[in-house]
Amino acid sequence: MLGPHVVKSLESDHTLLLTDINDLEDSPLEGTTHEYRKVDASDFDAVVAAAEGMDAIVNLSVLRHDRQIAFDVNARGCYNVMTAAVEHGIRRVVNTGPHFTIAGPSYERFDYQIGTDMPPQSGTNLYAHTKSLGQEICRVFTENHDVYVLTLLFYNFRFPDDHAGEGQDFTPFTVTWCDAGEAFRPALDIELEALPSRCEIFNIFADLPHNRFSNEKTKRILGWKPTDNLERFWRKSS
Repeated sequence: MLGPHVVKSLESDHTLLLTDINDLEDSPLEGTTHEYRKVDASDFDAVVAAAEGMDAIVNLSVLRHDRQIAFDVNARGCYNVMTAAVEHGIRRVVNTGPHFTIAGPSYERFDYQIGTDMPPQSGTNLYAHTKSLGQEICRVFTENHDVYVLTLLFYNFRFPDDHAGEGQDFTPFTVTWCDAGEAFRPALDIELEALPSRCEIFNIFADLPHNRFSNEKTKRILGWKPTDNLERFWRKSS
């Protein structure tokens, strides 16, 4: 679901090849004017072929519930993307995942100001576990090849004009769809050599007062700043 928002953010400055497992008329990208190709992220040959001639790869693929397909897309899909990058000399990959590939229950229950530069604790949830395996595959590739991976972590998304759930308990790792899409612009623009390492992870969420998590690193390195503070959700009236 994030794909259309990323396209909107990037299309004025980048030439895009869009892929999805569905035929175009059944895809969230239906109606796009950009080049489109039907690709299954778990299909090694299709991913490698789609990456030919690209300067960067953005991996938004995800499958959450089915055990086999979740592994094929979330873990094996990262292997396919990284192999494609190496084969075609693509030095930049932007990967994505849920925040709990880093901050699993063992952190969330007790800690605050949770960043990304700490030992990952994904827990045993299938979605988080297979995504964390994919993230580890990306890291290992950066240690063995001249390729950089910027992983953007998300959790909950909102539309700016969405008022459902106001005043109720609120996930302290939430961002609007448009702000999330804008995070991919600096991820593609930053000079690779300016990154602290070849494998960097960034939290993407709005500035929220809970202080459960930290997006300071994202602001400092990528220069991304959220524009929607979602105050109507986290401020309760008596």
